[in-house]
Amino acid sequence: MALTVDTALAVGLALQLLQITLVVAIAPLIMGLTRKVRARLLRRRGPPLLQPYLDLWKLFHKEAVVADNASWVYRRAPYVIFAATWVAAGLVPTYATGLLFSWSADLIAVVALLGTARFALALAGMDVGTAFGGLGSSREMMIASLAEPAMLLIAFAVALIAGTTQLSAIAALFATGDVGVRVSLGLALLALIIVGIAENARIPVDNPATHLELTMVHEAMILEYSGRHLAMIEAAAQVKLVLYFSLVACLFAPFGMAAGDKSWAALALGLATWLAKLLVFAVLLPIAETTVAKMRVFRYPAFLGSAFAAAALAVFLRFVSRGF
Repeated sequence: MALTVDTALAVGLALQLLQITLVVAIAPLIMGLTRKVRARLLRRRGPPLLQPYLDLWKLFHKEAVVADNASWVYRRAPYVIFAATWVAAGLVPTYATGLLFSWSADLIAVVALLGTARFALALAGMDVGTAFGGLGSSREMMIASLAEPAMLLIAFAVALIAGTTQLSAIAALFATGDVGVRVSLGLALLALIIVGIAENARIPVDNPATHLELTMVHEAMILEYSGRHLAMIEAAAQVKLVLYFSLVACLFAPFGMAAGDKSWAALALGLATWLAKLLVFAVLLPIAETTVAKMRVFRYPAFLGSAFAAAALAVFLRFVSRGF
């Protein structure tokens, strides 16, 4: 019996480590795919799919140039940002539910970890004292003040239906199909998509491919970074995109995930299904980006306010009627 328990523990730990490793290993590929699809839609050849891997390799082998007046906050922030984002992404169920660390995969905890990474990035942007860093940090905090309440309402709306904020339990419940089609879930999905676009600095909120003063948000905070520090921040941004893709798949498209059955066939099917979902989302995102234009900064509150309104309406409908 002891051997069986030890073996089960080892297998559970291996499956959890596989998920944690996959989210960071596949993140540059997903980013490269979004860039490639967007370039092809704009009738350009675009960079190779593996270019993000090459960029990270190059940055890790370059010397990090640090400003003379930079404090320890500036030097430690990239590691805090990457660590918090990676832990949050590793907790979100991907190919299977009920993994070894699933007890800690709480939606509120994921929001808190993302808030920690955002706070560290904003502090790093203001630490050196440049105009661009302060500009980007102020805009980032404005976006966060609107996005985080919407995320909490999304968690509340989902929890009212599932009875818990634990992601594995939510995915297992929604995968059975007993919940059915609900208007409140559709509104929560819409709110999550809007928040995900804003959090990942995508069009129409931000354009990651530009360095124009009037449009920068994320790029303005990392202009002073270089070398391994910049590599950590870029890797964190790529992992964050995978996190939101996985979160949408976990909450609103959990089909194919290995829930009760943890056989090798079920795990392989869950892994293949998760990768297919990531590829679909990575193609749909640039398609949506090419159909809209970059909005002005003063319109951010209206855009993110719609996410808050949709999430609040989802909660309201859940209270008004048990069938919505």
